[in-house]
Amino acid sequence: MYNAPLHVKRKFLAATLSKELRKKYSRRSLPVVKDDQVKIMRGQYKGRIGRVIKVFTKKIRVHVDEAYRLKLNGSKSYYPIHPSNLMIINFNLKDKKRKAKLERKIKE
Repeated sequence: MYNAPLHVKRKFLAATLSKELRKKYSRRSLPVVKDDQVKIMRGQYKGRIGRVIKVFTKKIRVHVDEAYRLKLNGSKSYYPIHPSNLMIINFNLKDKKRKAKLERKIKE
């Protein structure tokens, strides 16, 4: 998994969809992208809902704006979360290819 090329690691960044999105789009999971709204399902930040700030394909981790620690100088240090511990609540549909991929699955 860790020696995989980046185009394969991208598929490891998939998170489950909420029940409403599963019914609407007939999919169980989808890769996380920046500006998706997610709910943290596991770990010390469990239950928090936030927006994805950054996606690290190489490390297979995601930064969420609600999962952070305050440093001594007052700045935020975001906690890296594995995407399997997230649930997508709302999509970022600015990407035309991503939107087309979801609509294609609905038509089937």
